[in-house]
Amino acid sequence: MTGLKTKSLRNNEMMNDAFNFKILAEMNFAPAERAEQAAARELAETYSFGKQAAAEMVFVNGHFEAELSTLDSLPGMGGVRVMSLEEAIAKDDVLIRKHLGKYARIAEHPFAAINTGGGGGVVVHVGRGAACKRPIHLMFLTVAPHSPSEAVAASFPRVLVVAEENSECSVVETYAGSGEDAGGEYLTNAITEMVLGPSARMDHNKLQQEGMGAYHVAVQQVNLEAKSLFVSHSTSLGSKLARNDLQVFLGGEEAEATLNGLVIAKDEQHIDNHTLLHHEKGHCTSHELYKHVLDGKATAVFKGKIFVQKDAQKTDSKQTSKSLLLTDTACMNAQPSLEIYADDVKCTHGSTTGPVDENAVFYLVSRGLSLAQARHLMTYAFAADITRRIRVAPVRTRIEDFMAAQHGLPQDLRITDEARHDVALL
Repeated sequence: MTGLKTKSLRNNEMMNDAFNFKILAEMNFAPAERAEQAAARELAETYSFGKQAAAEMVFVNGHFEAELSTLDSLPGMGGVRVMSLEEAIAKDDVLIRKHLGKYARIAEHPFAAINTGGGGGVVVHVGRGAACKRPIHLMFLTVAPHSPSEAVAASFPRVLVVAEENSECSVVETYAGSGEDAGGEYLTNAITEMVLGPSARMDHNKLQQEGMGAYHVAVQQVNLEAKSLFVSHSTSLGSKLARNDLQVFLGGEEAEATLNGLVIAKDEQHIDNHTLLHHEKGHCTSHELYKHVLDGKATAVFKGKIFVQKDAQKTDSKQTSKSLLLTDTACMNAQPSLEIYADDVKCTHGSTTGPVDENAVFYLVSRGLSLAQARHLMTYAFAADITRRIRVAPVRTRIEDFMAAQHGLPQDLRITDEARHDVALL
């Protein structure tokens, strides 16, 4: 790897490698049919948190699977409701009328318009002062087709999370296909809207581990009121093409947001992450760290913006993108940016891209590791800076197992020390 030529583009040239929507426009999509029960159950059991979850809602091929879902522990917690979108609409729930479709703007996100006319979803409501210590797990799974068909199967998950004043919760969204290397083509078009009331606290995880023939398009819109706290962990491991849009609006004073992201891609995968930290009020804090590990001919885009309104004085915001290229054919496009209209702020951003540190590799080899083991261990440690921040043990374990398998490391070789968040949580 000595002399590796890394590719990092930080200007308009990056758009040449951005998510190619033309590929999707030329495809013929149709709503995915319900999967066979045996296949659905096997997939759900693979990704289930079991008793470590407060509740699990399971959707397979876009269809709600009540028999595979578990909501038994919710009634005793008080103030916490998890229901299907269909149930909430049938009950004419006030949350639907007040919040659904109010944040993920159709004009800005065309796929949000397509999703709105799509299939099932989930509504999570954490009432005022309620606390849910164990994670609420939302699983959106696809049994990939084994043979090609005229139409590509598509599902349209929709998530609405409302955390009211002084509440606490942990929510995990898992998007996965039937086997990491499943080659069947399918589309997941997901929309998530999250609303945090005053002093609400939420830890949110998104794990994207779709099959290698999948196309994943997602929009996440988060609205924060005064003194609320939002921590996001976004991990992209699978799919052929993926595009994640995460927008956080800090709409109340002293709101705080932390965005952590990890991308691990190989072969010819392409993964986009576009983030926005929109500071609307003063005395708000945000921190963002995204890391990418690219192998083979994989490509990725990170386009992050910190936007500070005129009235958002005393803003404190930091954005960092770090990328590790394992081959000279991998390509990383990074474009961090600041747009500031207030005059009393502390805002920084930065981006680094490069190969594995050969001096560190040489040190490890001199201590008895093979060259391959040394490079793998360096890669593992680079990504572990993100994984060790994840508090939900099943999510952290799954990512670490994935990295260990990818890099030929034993399953018990993990960096397990949990780091504190940039800000205290829960």
